[in-house]
Amino acid sequence: MRFIHFNDAQGKGLATKHADGGWHGLSEGDSRYPGDLDSLLATGSDALRAAAGVLLRAQAIDLAHIDYLPPLSRSPKIICIGLNYADHTSESGFKPQDYPTVFGRFNSSLIGHGAPIVRPKVSEQLDYEGELVAIIGKAGRHISKERALDHVAGYALFNDASIRDYQFKSPQWTVGKNFDHTGAFGPEFVTADELPPGARGLHLRTKLNGQIVQSASTDDMVFDVATLIETLSVAFTLEVGDLIVTGTPAGVGLARKPPLWMKPGDVCEIEVDGFDTLRNLIVDEDAHVQASGRQAA
Repeated sequence: MRFIHFNDAQGKGLATKHADGGWHGLSEGDSRYPGDLDSLLATGSDALRAAAGVLLRAQAIDLAHIDYLPPLSRSPKIICIGLNYADHTSESGFKPQDYPTVFGRFNSSLIGHGAPIVRPKVSEQLDYEGELVAIIGKAGRHISKERALDHVAGYALFNDASIRDYQFKSPQWTVGKNFDHTGAFGPEFVTADELPPGARGLHLRTKLNGQIVQSASTDDMVFDVATLIETLSVAFTLEVGDLIVTGTPAGVGLARKPPLWMKPGDVCEIEVDGFDTLRNLIVDEDAHVQASGRQAA
């Protein structure tokens, strides 16, 4: 199953993909609306299947006339993994990792497919990071690696756009990873049964203005999805709706000589086999504020 969250003239909605390739959905004002993905995941996998059945009987939606929203917007935790590809660890000047580098993102930083990634007025060091997200569908603590994938509901794509000078102002990366409108997430939520176990063997590519700047296999992760779940759940309970953003491969702008920063007018795309492309335009903060003001007026 595949789902998208969207906004249109009728308000927020949820859609699922039909076998013919079209998307069918309902807006929240419709009495048949099954709820958002945050609520459905909390109810369980049967609720997802029931929702898909309802949505498939609804009208087709025109993707050209919607705004995509992040697949989830109320995740209890957004857990990001740094340096999870050996080539990226090397290009970043760090030693090989024997334990995952973990940091957090906030829901307030998230945007959907097609929304602008905003370069803040305080920095020009806006960098791209194409990543795969594992979405928890079953809570647990002290989860064994053998059972870890039972806790994954599905996957999505992520651009962990980072403000590098702010990331390295302190040993902790939190500020540089949480500027508003920098966490592109989507476009779709793909249930785990539609992909190889642990989403292994998938090709990940990041494109900037059509040029490939990152290319790797998910098999190249230092810590795969099952290992991450086992390791993280030693420390804290993984809750339904938690996101594990699994890390980015080599090719980031910071490591290039000269550095390659995203600038207004650029388009960044994240591609992974089996997913629709996550695409976002880069804009300056002042232009974004002006555009938002016009839309609100």
